[in-house]
Amino acid sequence: MAEPWPPYSSSSRGKKKRPRSPNDDATSSQGRTENSTSLEDNLIFSDTLIALQLMRTQFPKLEKSQLYSSVKDRTQVDRDLESLKKDRVLRVFKLNTGQDDHAIMFMDDYLKQMESAVRRSKGKNQDCSEVFEWFEKYVLPSKLDVSIDHLELVSFSQCSLLSHGGDARDKHITLLMNAGLLTRQLIDPNMYWFSIPSIGPILKGLTQGRKEVLSLLNRRKYKEMLLSSLEKTRLRLSPLDVRFHLRDLIGSGQIKTVQTATGLLARVSTD
Repeated sequence: MAEPWPPYSSSSRGKKKRPRSPNDDATSSQGRTENSTSLEDNLIFSDTLIALQLMRTQFPKLEKSQLYSSVKDRTQVDRDLESLKKDRVLRVFKLNTGQDDHAIMFMDDYLKQMESAVRRSKGKNQDCSEVFEWFEKYVLPSKLDVSIDHLELVSFSQCSLLSHGGDARDKHITLLMNAGLLTRQLIDPNMYWFSIPSIGPILKGLTQGRKEVLSLLNRRKYKEMLLSSLEKTRLRLSPLDVRFHLRDLIGSGQIKTVQTATGLLARVSTD
């Protein structure tokens, strides 16, 4: 991907919200590419990596629930993700949009996003900029979990990760947080989540898009709609492709799909 995020900053800001219509042409939705394919035709896969690679062409950030919507064997998905994490093919991040919300990002995409954040941070503050090299060289390869303890970052003992590259102090942690590479946990201030720089607008779009899709279905008489029609809807409140939200909601169980004579039906789950 040329850009790690969709071009929401130039296309969605400063524009009036337009009425959405289920009959909007699929290619008019924000974030779609000319070679987009139907969600109904590309919903189920047998391999986790194949599913990830296809979603990568459609979406900048992948959620675990989207994989659950596309690969039915959830145990296999979890095993594959662990293997891909250990091989450093991808990285998993905890999101603050829900208790079980996680994001998956290919490692090369994450490093590109990190490079952009580092360039912005170095331009603002030249002091202590070496912390970013420590972070990439020592912390990321050693710590594959979604979180890291404060002592692991600043302690001068053998368990300190950042100190392998030099003298790490709290001011370095502040730089990493300001760059969007770490975020402090609210429940335990001594723990940090690894984070994706510039993810804020994406998380806002994720939350609003979920609500908008569910609201659209809930207003239907039977709270259902053909998936082929639903995926042509242009969302007013999210810069993300509607298929992104459909995979998310199907995988999390908030929407279920039913095969009918006229096609796959998306229905609000009552379970």
